[in-house]
Amino acid sequence: MIFGTGDVAALEGRAPRMEALDAPALTLPGVEVTLASCEIARAGVQELFPPALQPTLPTLVSWQVWRCHEGPLGSFAAAQVRLSCRAGARPRVFSVGCAIDSPEAGAALARGWGYAPGPAEFEFAETDGRREVRVSVAGRTTLALSLPDLHALGPDDVRFVSVMNPAQTPRGLRLIQVDPDHQVERSERGDFHVDAFDAEAWGEPRIRPVHPLVATWTLADLTLPALRFVARPEVNAFQGTEKL
Repeated sequence: MIFGTGDVAALEGRAPRMEALDAPALTLPGVEVTLASCEIARAGVQELFPPALQPTLPTLVSWQVWRCHEGPLGSFAAAQVRLSCRAGARPRVFSVGCAIDSPEAGAALARGWGYAPGPAEFEFAETDGRREVRVSVAGRTTLALSLPDLHALGPDDVRFVSVMNPAQTPRGLRLIQVDPDHQVERSERGDFHVDAFDAEAWGEPRIRPVHPLVATWTLADLTLPALRFVARPEVNAFQGTEKL
């Protein structure tokens, strides 16, 4: 069993401040969720995680993009770069970078669930069954994904994993476990291409994608629930998980 060996102090620089851990559940209707996963180079993967988490082998990077047309946070798009791991016995993803095109929505996501999005611009395209997503910062592309040939799935065929977001809390630096619920209306799956990925711009230059796996596109009502657990980042999750 391999545990993370990353520098916990380095998390503090990108961890948002949460004044409380009691945000009520929030439902975002009709969100388009693009999710793509890719194996990364194995050398030194344990250094990418804090000691609380265990990297999966192989370790996957996943890019998740939300396109929210309406709802309590208004219209916005957001993207997150995550790494596959376990917290104790449970599969999780560890957030290493996040971006959003709405400061107001970004502040709400940081305040309630520990997301830490920086500013970005988003472009979406759909032609003849091909979907494309592009994320840019100050005119420079930091992520571009193309999904050229998607096929329909059943509403229960896509699996979403809880995310661990580092945040400064009243308890100190913690990993915030967020368990989004997706009420899926429609989903599709297929191959994808990583047309651009600037790992350094997303906060972790050591990520080196080597083998694309699969991508999905889902239309769902997405609920960010009330928080249930946080974890101390400096000890393994078997010892450091705290129930709220």
